[in-house]
Amino acid sequence: MKRLHLFLSSCAAALLVSAATAAPTSKIAMPDFTQGDEIPEGADHDWNLGATGARGWMFCDKMVTSDARQIRITEITKGSPADGVLAVGDVLLGVAGKPFSYDPRTEMGKALVQAEVNGTLTLLRWRDGKQDEVKLTLPVLGAYSPTAPYDCPKSKRILEQGCKQLAARMAGPGYRENPIPRSLNALALLASGNSDYLPLIRKEVEWAAGFSDEGMQTWYYGYVMMLIAEYTISTGDQEFLPGLRRLAMDSAEGQSAVGSWGHRFAGSDRRLSGYGMMNAPGIPLTTALYTACAAGIKDKVVTDAINRSTRLLRFYEGKGALPYGDHAPWIETHEDNGKCGMAAVLFNLLKEPDTTQFFSRMSVASHGPERDGGHTGNFWNILWSLPGVAQSGPQATGAWMQEFGAWYFDLARRSDGSFVHLGPPEPRKDSYANWDATGAYLLSYALPLKKILLTGKQPSTLPVIDAATAQKLILDGRGWSNKDRNSAYDQLNGDVLIEALSSWSPVVRERAAMALGRRKDVSIEPLLKMLDSSSLEAQIGACQAITFLRGRGAPAVEALGRCLKSDDLWLRIKAAEALAAIGTPAMSKAPDLLKLLTEVDKENDPRGMQQRYLSFALFENRGGMLSRSLEGVDRTVLFQAVKAGLKNEDGRARGSIGSVYRKLTFGEITPLLPAILEAVETPAPSGIMFADEIRIEGLRILATHKVSKGIPACVEYIATQNKWASEKRTPELIKILLTYGVHGKAVIPKLEEIAATFDAGEENFPKKLSLDKAQMIREAIEAIKSSTENPQLIKVD
Repeated sequence: MKRLHLFLSSCAAALLVSAATAAPTSKIAMPDFTQGDEIPEGADHDWNLGATGARGWMFCDKMVTSDARQIRITEITKGSPADGVLAVGDVLLGVAGKPFSYDPRTEMGKALVQAEVNGTLTLLRWRDGKQDEVKLTLPVLGAYSPTAPYDCPKSKRILEQGCKQLAARMAGPGYRENPIPRSLNALALLASGNSDYLPLIRKEVEWAAGFSDEGMQTWYYGYVMMLIAEYTISTGDQEFLPGLRRLAMDSAEGQSAVGSWGHRFAGSDRRLSGYGMMNAPGIPLTTALYTACAAGIKDKVVTDAINRSTRLLRFYEGKGALPYGDHAPWIETHEDNGKCGMAAVLFNLLKEPDTTQFFSRMSVASHGPERDGGHTGNFWNILWSLPGVAQSGPQATGAWMQEFGAWYFDLARRSDGSFVHLGPPEPRKDSYANWDATGAYLLSYALPLKKILLTGKQPSTLPVIDAATAQKLILDGRGWSNKDRNSAYDQLNGDVLIEALSSWSPVVRERAAMALGRRKDVSIEPLLKMLDSSSLEAQIGACQAITFLRGRGAPAVEALGRCLKSDDLWLRIKAAEALAAIGTPAMSKAPDLLKLLTEVDKENDPRGMQQRYLSFALFENRGGMLSRSLEGVDRTVLFQAVKAGLKNEDGRARGSIGSVYRKLTFGEITPLLPAILEAVETPAPSGIMFADEIRIEGLRILATHKVSKGIPACVEYIATQNKWASEKRTPELIKILLTYGVHGKAVIPKLEEIAATFDAGEENFPKKLSLDKAQMIREAIEAIKSSTENPQLIKVD
């Protein structure tokens, strides 16, 4: 890894420079404001320019601002340092006496950091056809220390100034915020340790204890509960425990059967609706339940919910960032909108050092372009950044701040000490554009005080890392941007890429593996040696590389077969994925994979993850080893695997097995019909977005063979299906039902009931779409009544 780190340290701005020299590819053309161009229509995302009191617009493309060389001033705060020096319409062409050369956003941020050391910010300003140099006077806050925010006078000043401004605003009569930033603001004051703020905090806790919501409960309840619990622990004031208990019980009882939460709580069947599982609200909810227990809420329902959730989350240790939902580990970047930081904090509270260490190191390695992004915005990526990094110690926070946090945080801080949400480098503002981010940032500056659980009141379970280790983790996160994902690794020689396959980081391994896959001259011999290595990371990295080599990896089939016998779950899975990628030359291992799919280790793999990923490797339409042909596959072994896979708790895993149905004759599929029917009638408890696929495919097969129980199963599914996209599925389900001809008359009364239900409107679903479905069903009823087809039905026990 040393050679990789040397390369990445020598090209810290390589991606920014390469992106800057490339022609812009955005649909929005890059304007030249010095030639009279205006800000493009629809591009409303401007940026706070630190404590200057100014905001400015700059061009962005594919999640980078590195093509831009100008900042157009869009707003000036009265009385701020910029007032009277800059004006709306001015164009900034450079900073610190130099024209912008690689990324005005980063360059401006770094100049702000330096300006707060000496008190002067020098800007190259263009106005009315003239370019000149102007200076802004900024308050002197000093430099960030090498371990910031720890042992850092500047961080202490920022915290005190921000809390003072925040408290004054919170005390005002017009203070209103979304429940999440409102809770974070109060938590920041509590984390400051300043007792003067306690009356104001108590007022906010009183609001939180009475909080309820019927919409986005899962998002709000976690942060609201944290506020009540942290206040109770800090002060000993137990007046608000009843409210905390109500919120905790609602949250625990609203958890799905597999330990997850979605946008809303699970239904009475303990299944989620809509998009299904989402970790962004789920991890904070789990942390909140832990803090509720620490505050005095003692109930088995709550502790069971914590255990279910942490079992689910613990799976991702060593494999990648926590993903959006119940999906594969995320390995495109080291962080997926703050969820590694969330997990580092949670597992430290649970005193699980190994899991904490992995997620904290993933947090350290995520900076720059990796931190800029996030689903619907990067609010969570910034909120949970330093709390996650801090679990690895002050050298880690200092290195991360020097790499990214210092300039980014200073860019977000306004002249009055408050903070704004900056958002990703996209033309339009993101979902959190109007959120007050002051508390979110101040919590990071409060980490050294260790006043609440979220900011280190319970010491880290990890030994602190040294400066050299911290810098290596920073280097692991370089070499990627959304606009240029490949060039940094493509410049590495083969030996360095092979070495990188042994990295602790699954992201570094994946980037190296992809680079090897893009080359035509890769030798398989080093990978064969790695497969038999004593290093688990090297073995997994070799599997990752062979997956991208595809058919060229054929010489590794036997070595991969040996990996299928490993004690490590993830190595077995990655070996299976590599075999599937190799394709036909690896078919000799299909029986081994089918056998593994039937085996579920309830103790070490309680969620059947091996079964899940082997289902993909064997059956998924795109790339599954058996997705094209079942020729030569032993039917007994195959059917055992299919029956086992159809019971997996993941809807997408079940869905992949549908590719088998279409390749079997009626005689062959007959023994599977009971299992197919059960998979229709009993939906998967997770993977909700994908759970419909196997049910519809099963209904098609049942209808094709005229299985009588397919009729009520189809009607029941129409009535109870996930409302998300149901307007698209309903016509297909009706089409299936109509193939039964006159036999459909038996379910007409039920269909009429369903139509009436849709007429009345479905909760959290557009009324027009419900009415459309009702009309579809009434048309189906008429078609059934007029049908003359009378196919012979068969029974399935």
